Amino acid sequence: MTEEKKQYPFFHPATKLYRFTILIFVSLLTFGSYFAYDIIGAIAPTLVKELGAQRGTVGSFYTMYSIAAILSVFIGGVLIDKLGTRKASMLFSILVFIGSAIVAFAHSIPVLFLGRFIFGAGAEPLVVAQSSILARWFKGKELALSFGIALTVSRLGTLFSFNTGELIAKHFGGYRYSLIAAMIFCAVSLIANIVYVIMDRHGEKKLKLKEEGAEEKIVLKDIKDFKPSFWYVTLLCVTFYSAIFPFTALSTDFFVDKWHIPKVAPSGGTFFHQVFNNFFHMFSTAGGITSIIIFASMIAAPFAGHLVDKIGKRATLMIVGSLLMIPAHLSMGLTHIYPVYPMIVLGLAFVLVPAAMWPSIPLIVPKEKVGTAFGLMTTIQNIGLALFPFLNGKLRDLTHSYTASMVMFASLGLFGLVFAVLLLRADKREGGVLERA
Repeated sequence: MTEEKKQYPFFHPATKLYRFTILIFVSLLTFGSYFAYDIIGAIAPTLVKELGAQRGTVGSFYTMYSIAAILSVFIGGVLIDKLGTRKASMLFSILVFIGSAIVAFAHSIPVLFLGRFIFGAGAEPLVVAQSSILARWFKGKELALSFGIALTVSRLGTLFSFNTGELIAKHFGGYRYSLIAAMIFCAVSLIANIVYVIMDRHGEKKLKLKEEGAEEKIVLKDIKDFKPSFWYVTLLCVTFYSAIFPFTALSTDFFVDKWHIPKVAPSGGTFFHQVFNNFFHMFSTAGGITSIIIFASMIAAPFAGHLVDKIGKRATLMIVGSLLMIPAHLSMGLTHIYPVYPMIVLGLAFVLVPAAMWPSIPLIVPKEKVGTAFGLMTTIQNIGLALFPFLNGKLRDLTHSYTASMVMFASLGLFGLVFAVLLLRADKREGGVLERA
């Protein structure tokens, strides 16, 4: 008789109810950090106006996060293995909260940089810890479902950030209130972590749970054995994500700057009525249009994953996704087409490429080296995420428009297309595993 079919008390750790209650709190671990990560981009127009910061400085707030993320990849996995998921996740959640609090109450740009660095040092390894926790509770059961739910809840943080950031600043009277809201959400995630720790400790005693190691952890000696297909996927990863997240870091400001799109939807009534109204008019506010990319991925990612499992064609889908990015960025940079339409195209690219790219790694890398592959890929990805937000802002400051930036992002899409084509050719030489269903 399986564990699931045995009769247990109502809320025993072996029951599905207990497991999915843990999933709720584990999913909330990264809600606050996703909200806080994007709040800078969400309120970028107000930051530029009230803080007197240049766009290059606003972009650099993301750069500081990514520098910390690069460093944390090397130590985060080790800490998870040494301390266990409970202690490590608490450490990372505390760093996230402290970093967000420093950002919220910073009275100078250098202190704000420090806060973003501390925040990044906790936020990136917290995602890795979350994956280890889900594997601990759901391996052999509803693992894929648990990862999907956790990712959806995390991305809700981004969706709320872009659709409420400017509204909070306007309603309460300044950008600092949006940063305080980010801190509060990080506190909620910390509380969720405390509840998880209590439930996990109880479940461990009852079920003798196995401790799961960090899935993203770099072992340097493994790197020399990677095939060309891995390096093409990694290069595509860095160019693709560098054309998405550094763009969204200042896209709210871009839409206000070029199209004069309102930062919030006109509305009266209570604050929560205004929040609902902002979501309802998502396609007519600068932050809402930015969030189209995330909204598209939340809605369509499960279907895209099913499509990849059914038809294969992973390298081909990466080619299609990379190709879509080029006209999307160029149309926003060189024309006055209302940005909702190219943003929907960009959202489609953001659905196709990750759905095909991340599951490709276990197919082209030996099982025992998958952790190194993911860790290395994430590190290289963060190098791009550190560089391009700064370049985006700097180009805007130098040229007084975002045209040069959009050409830069389209060029990244072109490079991504080249790497995707080279990946398809390499995959054919290596047996065509990526194209098979």
